[in-house]
Amino acid sequence: MDWLDEVKWNADGLVPAIAQQVGSNDVLMFAWMNRDALARTAASGEAVYWSRSRQRLWRKGEESGHVQQVRELRLDCDNDVVLLKVEQLGAGAGDAAIACHTGRHSCFFRVLRAGAWQVVDPVLKDPGRTCT
Repeated sequence: MDWLDEVKWNADGLVPAIAQQVGSNDVLMFAWMNRDALARTAASGEAVYWSRSRQRLWRKGEESGHVQQVRELRLDCDNDVVLLKVEQLGAGAGDAAIACHTGRHSCFFRVLRAGAWQVVDPVLKDPGRTCT
């Protein structure tokens, strides 16, 4: 049996994927993977996801330069969630490790406090600035 056959894909042929920073264990982002994305990730060592909005494969950092080098792939006990242990890399020398399209380290930058979502993590790089 192929290792990809052990993954429980949903009706759309996707599996949830969580990217976690190696070392700090920060949860960086959540995305989806199809079979091809997971296979390419395992083969290349760089995170590749399925973009539902673009309806195509999306290599993390292809536009921003903020790539994810995959150090380990894990499958949960129900075989229906993939965990990627990644090293989030900046786009250039001195760049911060940014995983979120908002320019933050993590996509999980809001905390529920007093009945409202509050932003608790700073923007590290203006997402409107292009990479050099």
